Amino acid sequence: MRTAYSVETVRAAERELMARLPDGALMQRAAAGLAAACAELLGRVYGSRVVLLVGSGDNGGDALYAGARLARRGAGVTAVLLAPQRAHAAGLAALRRAGGSVADAAAAERLIERADLVVDGIVGIGGKGGLRPEAVPLAAAAERARAAVVAVDLPSGVDADTGEVRGAAVRADVTVTFGTHKPGLLVDPAREYAGSVRLVDIGLRPELPAEPVLEALQHADVAQLLPVPASESDKYRRGVVGVAAGSARYPGAAVLAVSGALRGGAGAVRYVGPAGDAVIARFPETLVSDRGPGRAGRVQAWVVGPGAGDDAATVAEVLAADVPVLVDADGLRLADRETVRARRAPTLMTPHAGEAAALLGVSREEVESARLASAGELAARYRATVLLKGSTTVVAGPERGRPVRVNATGTSWLATAGSGDVLSGLAGSLLAAGLSARDAGSVAAYLHGLAGRLAADGAPVGAHDVAQALPVAWRDVVRERG
Repeated sequence: MRTAYSVETVRAAERELMARLPDGALMQRAAAGLAAACAELLGRVYGSRVVLLVGSGDNGGDALYAGARLARRGAGVTAVLLAPQRAHAAGLAALRRAGGSVADAAAAERLIERADLVVDGIVGIGGKGGLRPEAVPLAAAAERARAAVVAVDLPSGVDADTGEVRGAAVRADVTVTFGTHKPGLLVDPAREYAGSVRLVDIGLRPELPAEPVLEALQHADVAQLLPVPASESDKYRRGVVGVAAGSARYPGAAVLAVSGALRGGAGAVRYVGPAGDAVIARFPETLVSDRGPGRAGRVQAWVVGPGAGDDAATVAEVLAADVPVLVDADGLRLADRETVRARRAPTLMTPHAGEAAALLGVSREEVESARLASAGELAARYRATVLLKGSTTVVAGPERGRPVRVNATGTSWLATAGSGDVLSGLAGSLLAAGLSARDAGSVAAYLHGLAGRLAADGAPVGAHDVAQALPVAWRDVVRERG
């Protein structure tokens, strides 16, 4: 599992570690890891041209010491100092001793154009807002150049704690981060600026608290959470999920939600709604009822909302059930907030950015630029677990102190009509199988993203293709169990 900690926590851990180490040892560890990553990216260090963009403070010091290591291996290293009077003195001296040189900002753009590698050491993890005006032309030049760009700890101009980008920022090909991931490296829009992220161990782990602020599941974590039938399992013991979805106008939403549910691990799917004929024609194993959610038969979880139109009565009836409920699409608009807040059984809400914006009373752009804050605010308002869909899926719960989860397995090919309906059915089935709202949302997002990648493989796909690929994604993850 990838974990991320806040800037404040990282700084405190660094202080604890530095108190037990010789002066400068921690920076040397970071510089060694940074130099190794740069050398790997260059391939041939000797004769290469490296430009360091150096701000004030320790971030610039890491870049300078790494540059000195590369210079000793035969690279031509030039440091561009954005704040010459506040540059890290010892790092600058080390670079000069190794044969590196210093240039002023006026020559920077020409140097960047000729470079093989640009190292972004402008701003550290404490930076807020976008780049300062004097650094903006350098970031633009690095983006235009053919050189690979390596960010030190995180790209300058992005917010380490929130993933927000409030102005110009460096776009890196690789980010070398130290000790632990920072939340901004795992959440868009900042994640897009980070490129490939490499974590360098500097001995910080023992100083960090047990609970991170953010975590990202990986194959092994998901494999441990997936429900697997026991030898005595039958379709009812595996869990029954109810799907109340679709309408005369949107029967396909019901079909797609049921398709996701059938591939989500539950033993049976009950469908309630006006699209019963379409559902049974496509999936004859579905238990179809036209008597409403309250009289459909026993279920362990409900999915309500996809394609529901204005059927507020069905949404209210499902929310009155004493089992976990997933609310999606039209259901989000129709669900009464106080009713959701008063529920004793878990509630999982699965909005995309536009739906979340409507519920929060803000613009879609605000939600997309502050995904962590938006998901957390929505979870608090509704006392529910919120799965905020998008380029980085965020799962936030109403409980204080629990890490927010993010998922990055998705692909832009999942931005297609009906894909969210499949995700809802999948997550609802996991709820019925006994997973918590947090785990069901996280596992469903992970599998859905993998299925999207498998189905697309670089080509356009539809929601039906994604549903078809879910068993393959599931099988790939289960292999991690050995």
